[in-house]
Amino acid sequence: MNVEMWVRALKAARAGAEVSQEGLAALIKWSPSTVAAIETGRRRPTMEFAVAADQALGTGGLLAGLLREHEGNSSPSWFELWPGHEERSVRLRHFEPCLIPGLLQTEEYARAIFSAGGLYRTDRVEELLRLRMSRQRLLSRTEPPECVFVIDESALRRSIGGPAAMDRQFGRLLEAAELPHVRLHVLPLDVGAHVSLGGGFVIAELPGNDHLLCLDNAARGQIADYPEWIGLVQRKWEHLLGEALSQRASLDLINKLKVTP
Repeated sequence: MNVEMWVRALKAARAGAEVSQEGLAALIKWSPSTVAAIETGRRRPTMEFAVAADQALGTGGLLAGLLREHEGNSSPSWFELWPGHEERSVRLRHFEPCLIPGLLQTEEYARAIFSAGGLYRTDRVEELLRLRMSRQRLLSRTEPPECVFVIDESALRRSIGGPAAMDRQFGRLLEAAELPHVRLHVLPLDVGAHVSLGGGFVIAELPGNDHLLCLDNAARGQIADYPEWIGLVQRKWEHLLGEALSQRASLDLINKLKVTP
């Protein structure tokens, strides 16, 4: 089955449910422009989109099944789609309440995260680690996106991989902050309650002023471009950035936490 046939199946399901493009967009929390782009072949359908459309249109998993067949029965996890969006971005705004952001993690720190609790086999840990490390090439390419990170102070004080690993991780943060396209801010603990205690996020600005969100939770995450969500998260970002320490004060704090010179 090719993508054109999948699009026909989507249109037929939508017509059968008497749902317009705009109606489908509202039901699945994606933008109408994205639905239109998928139906006209300008944008590839993703498994996340197919699953959401199945639920909205009551097709019992038909669209996801057809897409899985098209992709050779090996559909990517939701996050495996995100690096492609990162590569196209012109600006990334990242808030992380619990961990050092993936783009700034050392290999040692990342391995400790993926190994926690024994949830993954060793080969899967190494696979996830390779993916994370490969994403970091984004920061050193010829024309990198502007990257602004706000990291909760609790993420700096949580020992991941032990004191020595954290010390090297602090060194990595200080090195990254020297890059001209990277800004790093710490949200201090004394801020108390803030607007994103529920979780972290990334706002990717793409060419043409399009925006995508990357949201995460304990089970899985979500990539979304629903305008209302983007507007809300952008407002949260402005609040967080306003509460965060300046870059100079943030780096001073990291230097104080770092044991070795």
